[in-house]
Amino acid sequence: MIVAFSALAGLIVGSFLNVIAYRIPQGMSVVRPPSRCPACGSGIRARDNIPVASWIILRGRCRDCSSRISPRYPLVEAGTAMLFAGTAAVIGASWALPAYLWFAALTLVLSLVDLEHKRLPNRILYPGTVVAVVLLTAGAALDGAIDAIPRSIAGGAGYFGSLLLIALIARGGFGMGDVKLAFVLGVFAAHRSWEALGVAVFGAFVLGGVVSIVLLVMGRAGRKDAVPFGPSLVLGSWIGIAAGEAIAGWYLG
Repeated sequence: MIVAFSALAGLIVGSFLNVIAYRIPQGMSVVRPPSRCPACGSGIRARDNIPVASWIILRGRCRDCSSRISPRYPLVEAGTAMLFAGTAAVIGASWALPAYLWFAALTLVLSLVDLEHKRLPNRILYPGTVVAVVLLTAGAALDGAIDAIPRSIAGGAGYFGSLLLIALIARGGFGMGDVKLAFVLGVFAAHRSWEALGVAVFGAFVLGGVVSIVLLVMGRAGRKDAVPFGPSLVLGSWIGIAAGEAIAGWYLG
């Protein structure tokens, strides 16, 4: 039931993540004006704002002007539902689950923005990180695992410091958004275990390298082109959170 409820919550949250990913990079409010068709300006009716279902019923078209609605919207909604369900399955019945669901939403929307705009807005990253750490601390306290918090903070600080050092040495090898993102990723990975953090860091660099090589081979990017590293950082952290101890045990064994 926890997994099912999390999936349902993910559908609803995914709809709002679409708004954030579209409006924040443009400096717009996420509250006003209400959602409307970008082509004709007509407001979105409540019955046309049901996650995934409305897009299918309308066949991907605006009810008023028949303009095409990007499939990105239902994909993000469905993807958030699956991410929430997977998070609930991994974390289980724990007071830390709300923190990890918040973390899931935060990392997903930041990845979407980074892929499209090649930046990680502070308007999302700063408040998202503060809320995530507060929720995780409260969850750990309620779970009777408050001793995990010092490890979490140390993991976040270590990840942040490592990327900052590399960024300074490489002189632009990473964006400062990636460096700041590393803190919250380190906090949540280290909350699971040190092994999870190690796999998260190693996985991020492997994934980032593979993506860069593939883009170079396909001619989609040059040697001097900026390649978004945020999604690789995020995916590496989720691999560490979900299977870090198993992977580390297999490797060391």
